[in-house]
Amino acid sequence: MTRALRAMGGLLGVALVGLLLIPLVALALSASWADLRAGLAHPAFADALLLSLRTTLTSVSITVVLGTPLGWWLASSHSSLSQVVSVAVELPIVVPPAVVGVGLLQAFGAQGLFGPALASLGVVVPFTELAVVLAQLVVASPFFVQAAASAFRKVEPDTLIVARTLGASPVGAFVRVALPIAAPGLLVGVSLAWARALGEFGATLLFAGNMPGRTQTMPLAIFSALESDVQLAVVFSLVLVAVGGLILVGLRWLSRARA
Repeated sequence: MTRALRAMGGLLGVALVGLLLIPLVALALSASWADLRAGLAHPAFADALLLSLRTTLTSVSITVVLGTPLGWWLASSHSSLSQVVSVAVELPIVVPPAVVGVGLLQAFGAQGLFGPALASLGVVVPFTELAVVLAQLVVASPFFVQAAASAFRKVEPDTLIVARTLGASPVGAFVRVALPIAAPGLLVGVSLAWARALGEFGATLLFAGNMPGRTQTMPLAIFSALESDVQLAVVFSLVLVAVGGLILVGLRWLSRARA
């Protein structure tokens, strides 16, 4: 009976992995070398790729700086407030990205919650590169915070107590003890957040627009290419898959090396 269950589980797992790989295999088989060269030489390619890399690097960096202490607090606190904050942090995961985009417009648009105050300072947020970063930050940061909280829960309180008795300050104990122990999990969180930011579409489209050279990221460039040239969209998609794969493999390799 156990063998039968294992065999059934293995078959179901193989079926799921196959289903996940089918779209990627179809993309790879749909583009020739000539299509790839033409796509890489397209005027929209370099601008969209550089914008995606620049904005995701910015949004993920902000996420790590702000999300690391938040993840530590969520892991170490057992108050009702931490439960409320945890739900608030995870809410963007279940909310459609289009809703996030509308919410950002209502917050930072000309007639939004902070729009008039920002306008008085001469600051315009919607349909700018800053809007791209904010959209990525909102949709991607929950993945890092979740991973950070899980990683910090693996830090035994006794190790911090020992560090304190040896003369370390609370900040010193956190930096020299908690962070190294949680580092592999934090790197996994970075990879998840970066991958999510790299693929962000809906919130970016509504809040930042789809302006080539200004706010058009790779997912938006794929969307635009589909309207006129399917092969170009296939090439852009392959490049985005490759970039996302390199980021995931690189960060997970660092995570294993750190562990």
